[in-house]
Amino acid sequence: MIMKDNTWRKRRLPIPRKTSELIALIALSSTLFLFLYTSDLHSRLREMEVRLQPGDEEGFSASQLSSEEPTSTDMDFESSGVVQYYSDINRKLTESYVNTNVPDIEALNNTRKADKAVIFFNRVPKVGSETFAELLRRLSTSNEFHFNRDLPQKYEFVFLAKQDEFELAKSIANIPEPSVFIKHVCFTNFTEFNLPEPIYMNLVRDPVERIISWYYYIRAPWYLLARRQMFPDLPLPDPQWLKKDFESCVLEGDMECQYIQGDIANGISDHRRQTLFFCGHQQECLPFNTVGVLERAKMTVEKNYAVVGILEDLNTTLTVLEKYIPRFFQGALNMYWDQVNSFSNINRNPLKPATSEKVKDILRRNFTKEIEFYQFCQQRLYKQFRALRLTN
Repeated sequence: MIMKDNTWRKRRLPIPRKTSELIALIALSSTLFLFLYTSDLHSRLREMEVRLQPGDEEGFSASQLSSEEPTSTDMDFESSGVVQYYSDINRKLTESYVNTNVPDIEALNNTRKADKAVIFFNRVPKVGSETFAELLRRLSTSNEFHFNRDLPQKYEFVFLAKQDEFELAKSIANIPEPSVFIKHVCFTNFTEFNLPEPIYMNLVRDPVERIISWYYYIRAPWYLLARRQMFPDLPLPDPQWLKKDFESCVLEGDMECQYIQGDIANGISDHRRQTLFFCGHQQECLPFNTVGVLERAKMTVEKNYAVVGILEDLNTTLTVLEKYIPRFFQGALNMYWDQVNSFSNINRNPLKPATSEKVKDILRRNFTKEIEFYQFCQQRLYKQFRALRLTN
């Protein structure tokens, strides 16, 4: 019985010659297809890596993370998988700091350039700035510094005329040291007015999530009630405007949700231009989602800002703030997490509905330069973090 089993195992079933040739041809074709596909994929990933990888030179230049116009291949790739595209980019941004040499902490520390121990937090709306303002208020007691913030205004102007910009800079230059001053306003260049330069700090957020958050924030009942109590003569908003959801606003072509490249006239009040808060008060800073504004904003961050934090990564942001601006942020990380319940509810909007990826993809195609600026700030923050020679 054992002999029969072994004999059966050793038998070879005859395969027709044409069938075996067909199998060989299929195998060869599959190998060739995989080779070509892998080669193309490697090439495209390498192109992305080259664009995103910082050079070996000290720090970043404003031309790094270049704002090249996408090729037709890039555009096809973006439209076929926008979500995955930006996900891959963010992953590569983080990985690029794992494989490079530890940068020089002094070269990345703009705090040493300040002429006064005064923080100027020209906060961007809807990036967690209200939470950080409250954190600074509580830190002012333990770290013994003066806390100053601008009062709510009936109409908030972030883009100032030259004389108003000078008056703002002069008032901040005259406050006692050490102090913090907080206000929604564009970057203000103190040296242009021969005034002592403060310590600049700010935060940024994913531009698409930020514009959605702003849309529902100004429609929130508690926001409208608070504004009404402070300014009773403000007109009541149109009920139809209050009911309008963001998805319909985008898909139906409502002017409130049209984000057109180069547009100057629209969108100042909805703060779609995150770059505007870093570019400045010049007319050249107004065109939406353009290369010129992007480059000016990146250059200002490199040259002037001690830290630009990321809302989506609070641990890294708070760690870098503690180490680069210790006079004001000592103990910030522990304080935040010890009191996280009170911090996490600040300006929280539980009524904000979810927005579909379809609509977010439409926005991403219109916010390309704003997204590039956000990623630039993300890279810089991680480079500052690595310079501390810390580990997660």
